[in-house]
Amino acid sequence: MSTPRPLTPAACAYPIPAQPVIGEIDAFLRQMVTDLFPLTPHSPWDRGQPPVLPALALWGGLLACVLHGWDTQTALWRLLSQRQLWDFPQFPISDQAVFHRLARDGTQPLERLFAHITTVLQQRLAPFAATDLAPFAAGVYALDQVKFDQVARFLPTLRGVPAGDDRLLPGAMGALFDLRLQQWTALEYHADPRQNEKVAARSLAATLPKGSLLLADLGYFGFAWFDWLTEHGYFWVSRLRHKTSYQVLHVYYQQGDTLDAVVFLGAYRADRMARAVRLVQFRVGATTYRYVTNVLDPRLLPIRQIARLYARRWDIELAFNLIKTHLHLHLLWSAKLVVLQQQVWAVLIISQVLQALRLEIAGRAGVDPFEVSLPLLVEYAPRYAADGKDVLASFVAHGRAARFIRPSRRTRIQAPELADADLAPLPSGLVLHREPRYAGRKAGPRTTPALPLLLPHPATTITPRLC
Repeated sequence: MSTPRPLTPAACAYPIPAQPVIGEIDAFLRQMVTDLFPLTPHSPWDRGQPPVLPALALWGGLLACVLHGWDTQTALWRLLSQRQLWDFPQFPISDQAVFHRLARDGTQPLERLFAHITTVLQQRLAPFAATDLAPFAAGVYALDQVKFDQVARFLPTLRGVPAGDDRLLPGAMGALFDLRLQQWTALEYHADPRQNEKVAARSLAATLPKGSLLLADLGYFGFAWFDWLTEHGYFWVSRLRHKTSYQVLHVYYQQGDTLDAVVFLGAYRADRMARAVRLVQFRVGATTYRYVTNVLDPRLLPIRQIARLYARRWDIELAFNLIKTHLHLHLLWSAKLVVLQQQVWAVLIISQVLQALRLEIAGRAGVDPFEVSLPLLVEYAPRYAADGKDVLASFVAHGRAARFIRPSRRTRIQAPELADADLAPLPSGLVLHREPRYAGRKAGPRTTPALPLLLPHPATTITPRLC
């Protein structure tokens, strides 16, 4: 066997299509990595020898390991030195050379690659976006935070550390997930896994376009947070926290357990919001559901749509499940923080591609995205790609027969549907703003909201209903 040689541009005969084809996963990843880390000829007058392992192969190999389920740094070394990545030659490198290279290069190359792939996929997926989700909003996003699993105690400095100690917890990640495109939008790493999730919420939300609608669980429930979103031009929907007091300003509709009203959250001086919000309530079986939102127009965002919209907050939990369970982020490659973060970014990149595949498969097959099995896509996409098949075309053509496409098991939302004629109009001149006070602290000066609350149009007449 001939001695492996350093990679040169002449060795790269792998055909790259003019347009990225996400169904051909390896070709797509190869093109995306090449866009940012192209091979450049080594001129005779350049100082030193050409690099044995170019960035193109290092980061491409890392993504290939995640895609194919290989879950150690050693697997990356074997792929590059003993096996073969794409059409590249085998690289004469040691495992320590790969480990040191990863530790040296940090996360910036993968962060750039994530941003590049995300931009390409957003443009491609635009025709398949779920525009029926709050069509008045610039976008619909779920906000949440995930904690990373405990690292193994392999390093000498960690062997005596008891289980559960903060030194074994590699941190947490706050994230925004685009519900229309099924893509990660913004990510923020936190070294302290016990940091309150509200701390980074504002910096993440500030990355969104004005007029976006944000969904979050009760961990983010807070008067100051809600006022901040409204004043900075964002819409939001949340569940109402139990025992939260409120003052009713106007009732659009009330009958039995069904209520649609405008309220001030916080009925007491010690803790109260500045902005009026809309409270909706209804009962299904033995369960009473309560939601609050700053969209005050009940025709723009009816009760039924609020319930359906908030149920889609679960999409981000499914996306977390994809990266932790199906893409094996619960198996951490290293106790070194920088290598662990590289693994996180590589997993997120592969998850973007798989989520995009599912959305486009659903769009081309004419089904709901959740009818396309994501676990089966994770399992079979690398196999089809390795066989030279277009994953997208194969799933669309044979998805139903192979049961890749099957009825979704997601809960069907039940909620009342009110007619416009049943809604009492909002009185003109109703005061929707007051001096706030957050948890016993006097609030500072308020700013004028960049986006007004969405109120019923003044020219519209609605038949009053006595409640």
